[in-house]
Amino acid sequence: MELAFYLSGLAAVLATLGVIANPNPVHGVLYLVVSLLAVAMVFFTLGAPFAGALEIIVYAGAIMVLFVFVVMMLNLGQAAAEQERQWLQLRTWIGPSLLAAVLLLTLIGLLWRGDIQRVIEGGELTAKGAGTLLYGPWLLLVELSALLLLAALVTASHVGRIKPVAAPKPAARDMPTGAADKPSTPDGKEVL
Repeated sequence: MELAFYLSGLAAVLATLGVIANPNPVHGVLYLVVSLLAVAMVFFTLGAPFAGALEIIVYAGAIMVLFVFVVMMLNLGQAAAEQERQWLQLRTWIGPSLLAAVLLLTLIGLLWRGDIQRVIEGGELTAKGAGTLLYGPWLLLVELSALLLLAALVTASHVGRIKPVAAPKPAARDMPTGAADKPSTPDGKEVL
């Protein structure tokens, strides 16, 4: 079980370095998925299957879907289509595939040996235990976090609705007589 912990931790660190060092957003998203799955494996090896499942469902699932949608929305036009063709090359998938293979082999090794129930230290974290802990002594912190997230949601909604203010154009009545009819250059000189 310790080997699984260290291999998962190593895969998480290497995948996270791939996220940081990669200038391509799609490659970064691929490495981030592998990193989140590796962190979930770390939780499983530490005897926290609930935390590991939440890591997969919330982060590797829901949040990564949002990241993919953002990347899809930002890549518009012919240049983006050409760039996507380059991303489909085999060399793009080598790094994430190798790290995912390390995680898969670690999981298969754990299941094959049958020692999946062994943990490094500590007890099993269940949903009931996590709820009792969060809504017991940490209730005030959970409530403050919820208020902070609500404030962030309201702020993001408000900022998203603000339209940029354009500079007002001078009205024809504010221009000198006959200036509205004559063509001019960008620096304000009249064209003859």
